[in-house]
Amino acid sequence: MSLAPSTSGTMKAFRGKLHFPIIMLCTIAFISFLYTERISILLSSNPFVKIKSCSKRGSVIKNDDHRNATEDKIDGSVVDDRFVFDPEECSVENGKWVFNRSIKPLYTDRSCPYLDRQVSCHKNGRPDSDYLHWEWQIEDCTLPRFDPEVTLEKLRGKRLLFVGDSLQRGQWQSLVCMVEFIIPEDQKSIRRGRAHTVFKAKEYNASIEFYWAPFLVESNSDLHIIGNPKERILKVDSIAKHAKHWEGVDILVFNTYVWWMSGYTIKSYWGSFPNGEEGYEELEAPAAYRIALKTWANWVDSNINPNKTRVFFTTMSPTHMRSADWDNPQGMRCFNETKPFLKKGFWGTGSDKRVMRVVAEVLKRMKVPVSVLNITQMSNHRVDAHTKVYTETGGKLLTDEQKADVLHNSDCIHWCLPGVPDTWNQIFLAHL
Repeated sequence: MSLAPSTSGTMKAFRGKLHFPIIMLCTIAFISFLYTERISILLSSNPFVKIKSCSKRGSVIKNDDHRNATEDKIDGSVVDDRFVFDPEECSVENGKWVFNRSIKPLYTDRSCPYLDRQVSCHKNGRPDSDYLHWEWQIEDCTLPRFDPEVTLEKLRGKRLLFVGDSLQRGQWQSLVCMVEFIIPEDQKSIRRGRAHTVFKAKEYNASIEFYWAPFLVESNSDLHIIGNPKERILKVDSIAKHAKHWEGVDILVFNTYVWWMSGYTIKSYWGSFPNGEEGYEELEAPAAYRIALKTWANWVDSNINPNKTRVFFTTMSPTHMRSADWDNPQGMRCFNETKPFLKKGFWGTGSDKRVMRVVAEVLKRMKVPVSVLNITQMSNHRVDAHTKVYTETGGKLLTDEQKADVLHNSDCIHWCLPGVPDTWNQIFLAHL
């Protein structure tokens, strides 16, 4: 082979040098094409990627001082990187309370005429107000602000009924107060009954109602309340007397918990006992609760058409009777508390996990879908937000002498309004 240069050899060598960059460019283009196609496939096949994409996420711009680890600062504003609320994707119980003084309740205990004195804390002399300015921030999503107009539009032409005890009545009062102020006086009304109370928004042809059934099932303490828990007797398999008032309702919200937690066994009877009420059996609270909740579930499955009626169940509202739970052994129940106990995952002795398990197990076996309003974890932190001594007992406000005995007379069961139940209704509206 001759090594002498030639014109044709020079031309061939020159062409060979052209081939390498052309091949490299083609290779890069081909890899880019494959990468683009891969990303396209991922976006079309993975719903999580869709949720995370900018076009699908409702990022929230906030101008407060409170930031999560997921927030980035852009041009002096805070960008909240959480998802828009989706009840199927968001875990409401995973979050934290954040103080924000710019947040103002939609009503006061003086502006709303439908509040009971039992929950009107400021009216009854409560001196502090910081408990009104805490907001629940869910870890992975943003909880939309409560909008009274949106709420009433969602309820247009419908009946909404809350069923349960005094804590459920508190949630009902909260919701009524959160919407009533935008309704003209001649377009709203209320009819109070011993068991059934109805607020009507006439312009919307809507009603927000409450039905008193503290155990959901029947008992000898439904209307004529028996103060001594040892004397209460439950018909754990009977619900018809109450349930006839729940028929034809568009949205049902149920709750039952605190009346079961007396610390005593529950006198329960079912079926046909020859001695009537003398034939009861004394059951531990979780066992009696399970039978009663199954009775309720059977009624829902047998009588509710899920295409016409939506069913919700609110989990237990925690009590705060033992200050040692939140690392304050010298405290007097919840009386001295002025801010939430912020320890992550805090769970006090006033919330019975056995009852939570019963609720989960019974609801799992139901045919009719039930949406759960899981308010227990978030409310566990709110040791500061109960009515304390700024309340009434036996239909009368506490006297100064009774208020002085904070250890025995602080109500650490019920919530001040406005207050924590407003957040429950914020979650409720988000589910609607």
